[in-house]
Amino acid sequence: MTYPPRFLEQPLALVLGATGGVGGALAEALVKRGYRVRAMHRRPEQLAKAHPAYEWVKGDAMNAADVRAAAEGAGVIVHGVNPPGYRNWGELVLPMIDNTIAAAQAVGARILMPGTIYNFGPDSFPLLVEDSLQAPLTSKGRIRVELERRLEAAARDGTQVILVRAGDFFGPNAGNNWFAQGLIKPGKPVRFVINPGRQGAGHAWAYLPDVAETFLRLLERADRLPAFGRYHMDGFFDEDGLQMAGAIRRVVGQPDIRVWSFPWALAGLARPFMPLLREIHEMRYLWRQTIRLDNTRLRAVLGEEPHTPIDLAVTATLTSLGCLGEPSSPKGSRFGLQASEAGR
Repeated sequence: MTYPPRFLEQPLALVLGATGGVGGALAEALVKRGYRVRAMHRRPEQLAKAHPAYEWVKGDAMNAADVRAAAEGAGVIVHGVNPPGYRNWGELVLPMIDNTIAAAQAVGARILMPGTIYNFGPDSFPLLVEDSLQAPLTSKGRIRVELERRLEAAARDGTQVILVRAGDFFGPNAGNNWFAQGLIKPGKPVRFVINPGRQGAGHAWAYLPDVAETFLRLLERADRLPAFGRYHMDGFFDEDGLQMAGAIRRVVGQPDIRVWSFPWALAGLARPFMPLLREIHEMRYLWRQTIRLDNTRLRAVLGEEPHTPIDLAVTATLTSLGCLGEPSSPKGSRFGLQASEAGR
């Protein structure tokens, strides 16, 4: 494809995971900020028509040469990829971040990385700060701790990293998350809400456009940030585990809509036969205790955290999912997530 000179003069950002939740939100935000976005995918020809604003290149995040080639000329690399469906983390997560680090080092790019709360165990709950003890209970958590360790090492070697940690993602055009595949059923009017949390346990949510805006504001201040900048977003804190369901009720205009508890016991019984449920069940502890992220460090840098009022955020999300009369995103599952993006 031939690009006009003005387009080629724009700063270039490589987005790995541009079809996912946080990667997609960041790609859109980068374009709006005047960046030229290059998106890598194994089947780019299928996506170019749907997302014509991006420069699509063929490649696989597991292939170091592909990532290095795609990063040529980039000043920013967004690492928004994760194995789908919670599976194969041990084989995929660390090689993918190694490839991103190597590419960033080769071309002199900064890395933007969404963090997770998997890194933490109950010893650090209920309030997580950037320097809280990372003593996870699960293999996924230990992998994420190692991932951040490798990013810190890369920062010491001269590659700037901006890591933003937030709660459970939700937002427009993001179907692979708890909101879209656990709380409601995409493509249909909301007739009930399934709540995975324990009543009284606070839970952290993050609206993807707010996450993307936070990254962009930090990126604009990158020259004043440390080599390894790690920041927490408060997002939408559901103080008792009932407020997100309440927002859904308000948005759909049904204050008495039924709220059912997620069938954790049934998921536990089925996990020997369904690998996805086994992976989801392993993370149930994140819904049983209050978890909140302290954004003091972020506010010290930005002055405030970008924040969309919850009813507006839920309205945009439900509209995108086809629950308020618009076409739906990918279909969900009665028992929860079908795939996982780089959010939690």
